[in-house]
Amino acid sequence: MKIIGHRGAKGLAPENTLEALKLGLKHHVDELEFDLRVTKDNVVILHHDPEITDPSGDKLEITAFSFDELLSHKPDLATFEQVLKTIGHPVPLYVEIKPGVPLPPIIKILKSYLGHGWQPEHFLLASFSQKTLLALHEALPEIEIVVLEKWSGVRATHRARQLGTKRISMNEMWLWWGFIRQMSRGGYQLSAYTLNDPVKAANWARHGLYGVVTDYPDLFEK
Repeated sequence: MKIIGHRGAKGLAPENTLEALKLGLKHHVDELEFDLRVTKDNVVILHHDPEITDPSGDKLEITAFSFDELLSHKPDLATFEQVLKTIGHPVPLYVEIKPGVPLPPIIKILKSYLGHGWQPEHFLLASFSQKTLLALHEALPEIEIVVLEKWSGVRATHRARQLGTKRISMNEMWLWWGFIRQMSRGGYQLSAYTLNDPVKAANWARHGLYGVVTDYPDLFEK
């Protein structure tokens, strides 16, 4: 069973930061998951929400500010390129692109690194948006796609077939062992998010669960 560090290691350090990613690696994750958004000046950054909340509680819409402006409010804000240069690819980077995020700056970076020593297997591209995944797959067909789905197995498998992928990640709240077994027998590599219970994960792994996206990779260390 694959252990996927959620936003690096969200439960152990501020999420989507270099610190969280390094802690995920320290606790031997098999894949590192993080979120991408794009600033007003087309810098690709790691962040989950569409706005940044600074220490005073003010919210700054990411698309309305430059990277330098946002950095002045959040000093640990990391760029995608910083991650690629600092973290490298000791494990695959499981990159979630938020719906509606402009794709050209992300695609440009990925193509640049693929042309300089990085391999397609160093990345996984994930999204809840089928439109986003279709565009990414068209631009970067060699990189594996992960379908993110909240609850519908029917919709998830339909989307996966459309994209030619077997990787699916679904909300653990809607999963049960019979469904997991059915998906495994169908050849799908199903991951559960966000799962922080090693006992439940181990039970589901016996029925074919492929991976867990977890805030606490330290709980899953062998």
